[in-house]
Formats: sequence, C-alpha cells, structure tokens
Amino acid sequence: MKVFKSAVINGMSLANRFVRSATWEGMATDDGYCSPELTQLLVRLARGNVGLIISSHSNISPTGLAGIRQVGVWSDDFIPQLTELTRQIHEASGKIVMQLNHAGNRTATELTNTIPMGPTAFKNSDGTVSRTMEKQDIDTVVEQFTAAARRVQQAGFDGVQIHAAHGYLLSSFLSPYFNKRTDEYGGNAVNRARFLLEVLQAVRAAVGNNFPVLVKMNAADFLPGGLTAEDMVTTALLLEKASVDAIELSGGTPLSEKCIPFRSGKHLPEREGYYREEARQYKEKVTVPLILVGGFRSLAVSEKFLQEGICDFIALCRPLIREPELIRRWQEGNTAPSECISDNRCFVPIRNGQGLYCFTKERHHEER
Repeated sequence: MKVFKSAVINGMSLANRFVRSATWEGMATDDGYCSPELTQLLVRLARGNVGLIISSHSNISPTGLAGIRQVGVWSDDFIPQLTELTRQIHEASGKIVMQLNHAGNRTATELTNTIPMGPTAFKNSDGTVSRTMEKQDIDTVVEQFTAAARRVQQAGFDGVQIHAAHGYLLSSFLSPYFNKRTDEYGGNAVNRARFLLEVLQAVRAAVGNNFPVLVKMNAADFLPGGLTAEDMVTTALLLEKASVDAIELSGGTPLSEKCIPFRSGKHLPEREGYYREEARQYKEKVTVPLILVGGFRSLAVSEKFLQEGICDFIALCRPLIREPELIRRWQEGNTAPSECISDNRCFVPIRNGQGLYCFTKERHHEER
C-alpha cells in the first residue's frame, strides 16, 4: 500500500506516509519545559510506527501563549529537555518536527497579562480587544520565530513547522476576515502573505537549506470574507518560491461554526478528508509535498487519497490520542477504522491541566 511506502522531505527519510498532526498536549511544566510525561507520550507514537511526529504547538514568545502548560521555545533554557525528547524519539526510530506558533488574537491573556495583538484590532468572544501590530512588532515576531527555529535545530529535531492556520497570528494575517490593514501587510493575498513569507525566509536563512521547514495553513477559513481556497493556492505558490519543503493543509478557526478544525461527530468514510476539494485545487498548481489533515479515520480512505493524488501524506491527531499504536495495528493486518468517535472530550483533561489523553476511553475503563 502506498501509505506504508517510505518517503523523503528535504533529506528527512520517513518510514511511511502517516503524520501525527501537532496539537496542544498541555503536558509541559507550568514554566513551559518539556516534561518526562510528554516525552513518553511522543515516544509511544514513534514506537507505534507513525512516520512523522509533529509535536506540541509550541510558543515562540512568553506573550504569545495559547494555553496552559504549552511547550516553550522562547529561551535557550528549554533546549536540554527538548534534546532529551529528540534523543528518545530517535532511539525509537522515529522522526520529529517541532511546530512553532504565536497565538496572536488568541493569546491567553489571563496567563500573559498582556494585550493580545493581531493584524488589526479585533474583539474576541471573551470581550478582550487585540491591538493592531506595528512594523516593529512584526519584526520582533520574525526574530522570535527565527530564534525558536535555531533552538529546535540545536535540540536535534528533524525539522520545524511554522503554524499559520486556525486563526492564530500568522493565520490572521493571511485572512481578510481578521486583516483589515492598508499597508504592505494588508489588502490582496500577496500582501497578506508577506508576514508569513518573512518568517519563512528568516527561518530558512537561520537553519540552512538542508533542514526541513514546513508550514501549516488553512485550506480555507470557512468564514464570510475569510481566506478562500484561491487565496490558499496563491499563498502556497509564494511559499513554494520561498523554498518551503512541505505544506500541511487544515482549515477553519474557532469562529467557523460547523467547520472548526476539530469537527465533532462520528466520521463515516464519505466524511473523511474534510478538505479534499481544496487539496485538489492545490495539487493542480503547487508541487510542494502536501500533508492533509481533517477527519481521516480509516486505512482504506487514507490509501484512496494517496492513490488518487489528492495529497502526499495523511495527517492524524485525535485517532492517535485514542490509539497511539494505530498505524502499527494497521500495518500488522488489523485494518478496522480508528476507535476515535470525535467527541472532542480529549480537551477536557487538557483544559483542566491534566494533559492529553482520550477522556472517553478512560471513562469507559472506569465504568467496567
């Protein structure tokens, strides 16, 4: 099967085409250090034969936090624990990329005690109003992404992913729903992509040409007046020219109602692959390898997407929370779909400071 064939992303050899899509595990220490528990969780994925692990939705700035117990990469102090993580992942024959992010409008102000910032002032659902970023703010964030990427490389990661999806800072600049600027960072899709391109170019210069640099972005915002699939393709072509090594397509924001990134409800095969049409548009014009996330739950559908050339890699997250050994199970011949029922109860323990696990599975065990 194609999903189990090896692949290479800028010299990074992967055993198969399955990718663990990054998430907020909520398992760092209160100060943002990678904990033994988080290391154990990710090593289990490596031993479960996940081809590539994208880890941790880490934050590049103490004022850009998205939530509690988020992994920090904004200081050299974090490097030793991250180095131990990569050592154990590689010992388990895994490959790992760290995701870098700034929360922007979605910054957890109760943790940072700062005013959130974004492309233009925006009133969040909790009543907080973000401030408009000045050029100096943009330059500072570019430097923070760059310094974080250097630390990731120094800690032994196999690559880095820049998070530009789901309404976070870089995503909000791409989106005309959030970005009402009239300077060189606003207006048409090319201008709205300028900030992301500056980040990518600075990161590439810092880590060199032989270190994989990935970007995660929305296939569309699914918001009135938001980023469209056409905008996405325009941005992807710009990223391609700027030497990105792979793009992961997700979609939606917390404001996107039924099209939020983590859609709930039992996933029938015909519902798997939320962004298949946007992925087809991408593949018509963009040659950069495409990682596609969004509701995949079965081996057959994953294989179908690769055979039809809709994408090059299949990314999963919630199924691997439920079953960290899912890929190995499929390889060994038990091809039943994932046991994940997409009820999103996995957010309950994270928000309570207890870390990432399948709440529903644990509850069922307790009831027996």
